[in-house]
Amino acid sequence: MNLQLEPDVAFGIHPDLGVAAAVADDRPFLDEVLRKHHFRYSSTFDVYLLPGDTPHNTAVRAVARASGEFQDVGLSVAADPRIMLPASIPTPDGVPVRQTLPGQSLTALTGELHELRRSADVADVLEQILDEHHGAVGDLEGFIDTAAAWCERLDTANGRELGLHLRTIAHHVAFLGDQLVAAQLDLADMPDLTPDDAPPLSEVPLPTRHEAPSVTHTARARAALSASPNRPAALPTSPEEAARSAASPSVPRRTR
Repeated sequence: MNLQLEPDVAFGIHPDLGVAAAVADDRPFLDEVLRKHHFRYSSTFDVYLLPGDTPHNTAVRAVARASGEFQDVGLSVAADPRIMLPASIPTPDGVPVRQTLPGQSLTALTGELHELRRSADVADVLEQILDEHHGAVGDLEGFIDTAAAWCERLDTANGRELGLHLRTIAHHVAFLGDQLVAAQLDLADMPDLTPDDAPPLSEVPLPTRHEAPSVTHTARARAALSASPNRPAALPTSPEEAARSAASPSVPRRTR
């Protein structure tokens, strides 16, 4: 077996230049793929660079997609894992900066469920999305709150209305997280084990879900206005929704 010590393409991150790609030679294919994914050659530094204002997630996708194309034709690729680390979230003066870590995607966690047999193991996976500092539920709540603040910063009537609507959605996300914590605790206490002769999880039909109607721009605007303090809020359409709206989080979040 021949081991190639130097890769055909190497991706890294520079504190001042951002995400960069270095190539082993000047093959046109390497240049073509990198340019396709928005890398541009810098003769000053002899590397390919993404534009300085490229968002973190966009940069990660560019590296992943370019790497996939190179590997599909048998080329070797190396990438610095620090590319996956997002920038810290800005905070007001005096507030500790929240350290960001590369989290596992929900797709990856869903894939893990297919390999598990013990209830306690499923609880451990569920706990990862409920983690107070790096869980997907908390991140989603923080994202929606930040989007609400962005709308409010417009200092317009529409911005304030939509900001209020988004904060209501964030409240529902927090309530969902509390319900998931309760389910996670129940799973942790269950001694159940999947039987050896149980069918693969991929062959078990998922629950039927009703398709939600498409949301038009007008409907979104109407929904934003419905939560206005100057207008009566829309009444829940069912007793179950009324109970959810009135309920307050009853189960504290926990982390290990």
